[in-house]
Amino acid sequence: MSVKQLKSSDDFILENGECIEGLTIAYHTYGKINAAKDNVVWVCHPLTANSNAFEWWPGLFGENELFNDKDHYIVCANVLGSHYGTTNPLSINPTTGQPYYHTFPQFTIRDIVRVHQLLADFLDITEIAILIGGSIGGQQVLEWTAASTILIGRLIVIGCSAQASPWSIAFNESQRMAIQSDSSFYSSHDLGGMRGLKAARSIALLSYRNYYTYSKTQKETDQQVTDDYKASSYQRYQGDKLGSRFNAYSYWYLTKAMDSHHLSRNRISMQQTLSEIDVETLVIGTPSDLLFPSSEQEYIANNIPNAVYYALDSSYGHDSFLIETVTLTEVIGNFLKQENIQTKELLQIG
Repeated sequence: MSVKQLKSSDDFILENGECIEGLTIAYHTYGKINAAKDNVVWVCHPLTANSNAFEWWPGLFGENELFNDKDHYIVCANVLGSHYGTTNPLSINPTTGQPYYHTFPQFTIRDIVRVHQLLADFLDITEIAILIGGSIGGQQVLEWTAASTILIGRLIVIGCSAQASPWSIAFNESQRMAIQSDSSFYSSHDLGGMRGLKAARSIALLSYRNYYTYSKTQKETDQQVTDDYKASSYQRYQGDKLGSRFNAYSYWYLTKAMDSHHLSRNRISMQQTLSEIDVETLVIGTPSDLLFPSSEQEYIANNIPNAVYYALDSSYGHDSFLIETVTLTEVIGNFLKQENIQTKELLQIG
C-alpha cells in the first residue's frame, strides 16, 4: 500500500498565528468505506512512526489482524512536522525557496489534530467508528475528541496523559538539549544535528523501557568484560537506527508539540473537559511505564463518564503498546464487542 498525499492550496494558520503555505498531508488508507460510512478506523501514530500502520503496528493492524482492510476502512495520517511526507522542517519554504530547517514554525497537538480534520473533510469522513492512538497518538485522539469537530463512536487511548507532565517535558527538553549541543543543528542541511539526534534517542530509550527491561535484555553474559557493554552498544545501535531514517529538526519540533499537550487549555477545567467526552472509551495503561505512569491513564478513565480502564501487565514499559499486541487484540476485541459500557471495572480477558 503506497503513501498518498493531499496538497492544500490554502494557508494553514497555526494555533500561535503563524502560517504554513501549501500544506501537504501524507496518509495511508486501507480497505473501503461502506455505504453507511460507519466502518472508519482512524489510527494516530507515535512519535517517529509514519502513516503506514500495517508496517509499525503489526499484530494489531494487518490483513488478518483485528483491524484489517476487509472489515474496516482504516486511515492513518502522517503528523504535521514529521519526516514522512507531511509538511515538515525539510520541506521547502515557499517564501525563501529553501528548506525550513530550524525556522519551521512551532506547532501544537491541536494543530496536528486540525490537520487530521482537514484530511477527514477531504476524504468525506463525517464519522469515525474507532479512534485509536498511543503515546503522542493518544494525545491526539484525546484532543480530537475534546474538540468535537467530528462524530466518534469508540475511543481507545493508550499510554498518554491529559496534560504533558513536568516529568515528560523534562525528558523531552533533555533530548532537545542533546540535539542543540550538536553545532551542525544550526548549519541548515538535511543531516544537521545528526549526532545530537542519536544522543537524544539514547535518552528517550531510557524512558521507553525501564530497569527491569534492560536487566533482562542487556545483561552481560561475559563476566570478564570491562568495556563496550551490551547496554552501551544497544544505545549506540538505537541511535544509529533512528538517525538512518529520521531528521533532527522533525524530532526537535515533535517533542515540542508533545509538551504543548494540555487538554483543558482555554477550556474551563480538566475535569469538565474529560467529563464532556460522551464517547465509549477504553483507556490502557502499563504499570511499568516510566514516561507516562499508569496513574495518568487511570485519571483519564476515572473522569470520562463512559470509560473503562485496563492495566497492561508488561515489563516493556512505555513501548508495551507496540509489543504486547496479542493481549491488546484480546482486550480491544472484548471492548468492541460490548454493546454499552456500564461499569468502570477492569476488562476481563482470557
